[in-house]
Amino acid sequence: MKEYDCIVIGSGQAGTPLAKKLAGAGKKTLLVEKRFIGGTCVNDGCTPTKTMVASARVAYLASRCNEMGVTIKGYKVDMRQIKKHKDDIVLKSRNGGQAAVEKTKNLDLLFGDATFIDKKTISVQPEKGKTKEFKAELIFINTGAKTIIPDDIEGLDEIDYLTSTTILDLEKVPEHLLIIGGNYIGLEFGQMFRRFGSKVTILEKSARLLSREDEDISAEITKILEQEDIIIHSNAKTTKFKQKAKGKITATVSVNGKEQKIKCSHVLIAIGRAPQTDTLGLDKTGVKMDEKGNIKVNGKLETNVKGIYALGDVKGGPAFTHISYNDYTIVYRNLIEKQNLNINNRPIPYCMFTDPELGRVGITEAQAKEQGLNYKVATLPMEHVARAIETGDTRGMMKAVVDPKTKKILGAAIVGTEGGEIMSVLQMAMEGGITYDRIRYCVFAHPTYSESLNNLFMGLED
Repeated sequence: MKEYDCIVIGSGQAGTPLAKKLAGAGKKTLLVEKRFIGGTCVNDGCTPTKTMVASARVAYLASRCNEMGVTIKGYKVDMRQIKKHKDDIVLKSRNGGQAAVEKTKNLDLLFGDATFIDKKTISVQPEKGKTKEFKAELIFINTGAKTIIPDDIEGLDEIDYLTSTTILDLEKVPEHLLIIGGNYIGLEFGQMFRRFGSKVTILEKSARLLSREDEDISAEITKILEQEDIIIHSNAKTTKFKQKAKGKITATVSVNGKEQKIKCSHVLIAIGRAPQTDTLGLDKTGVKMDEKGNIKVNGKLETNVKGIYALGDVKGGPAFTHISYNDYTIVYRNLIEKQNLNINNRPIPYCMFTDPELGRVGITEAQAKEQGLNYKVATLPMEHVARAIETGDTRGMMKAVVDPKTKKILGAAIVGTEGGEIMSVLQMAMEGGITYDRIRYCVFAHPTYSESLNNLFMGLED
């Protein structure tokens, strides 16, 4: 058995930088990864999907070019080239990350599956060779999450369904893509493949898409997707799949209580993600988990077992790369720099990269109402935003929830081109305590999208 000061399990957006910084601080550290350096974000999430979203946007712009006075005599979507472009970018990031790990002093990298033997000991089964055992007083779990596969759909295991990982490897555009799940991942892929040329049908079990968002934001995004001829069924439950031949799948679906058959060529399962804790052997440690398998942590990301921490998606809560990275900074600064930081009350900004995108931070109007807050709402359609008019894309809206007494911004949702960037301006205002009445008269460069924050808050009466 080999002893280390620290063991990091999983090389996601928390695990890799944490392992490097711990090693740099003089801690002899082991980083264990079962697959690829970089975790979901680099290999199956942000990097590949946003690269493909960019290709889909180019196709969309090509389809609209005549409206802008630029004539293109037809265009062709080359799925193999799109995949190659995506793969090249992923490999560059993955290989760069691995090279940085391998050249870090005091840091060892081992590929294999890690399982706890006891509280502070793990065994690792490499792809080749014998099982090895390692011990450390500090262990950090950053194993991420995986696609949830429903177990209540008859025949699902008999079809070649896709996940958010396997769909990235398609080299042909699906004839008809049926998506089970109308949340962030499903909507991004749905619009992407519609723009590549697929017929797309989205099935959402709730009454509307994006049930965590306000109704007007959900309705705006639904309208945008339907304008691109994406078929959306809410209150939809899939009960059965039957595959007669390759590329010939029939789904039996209940929509608003009425059964119907939908024929498709591909099925994407996008109902959510679950923590990767089932093979860790946490029962050997006493580490507590919730009913969904998420590792329970305190505000400093330590489990109930002293010296064992969980970072990123595996602990539940907001499953975003930037949250995972922030987890690393909090743990490192507390342990090495002796600070007293916690994750309580940190901002949770996020984006959905449909086109136009959704940028969100703070609370929604629905949450303000549930909490009994005194609040006002400011809204501005993107068709009243000068920059949007000039660029030829007025889809979407700006929305902010504010406290009329303190004039602080409580939350914002921006659906529009550069929605995430506009949201980030409001997040900075929230972080710095800049009130909406100051933004109303702030001097922004013209013509920018953020300039229209003037007009957004002009609609509020003091």
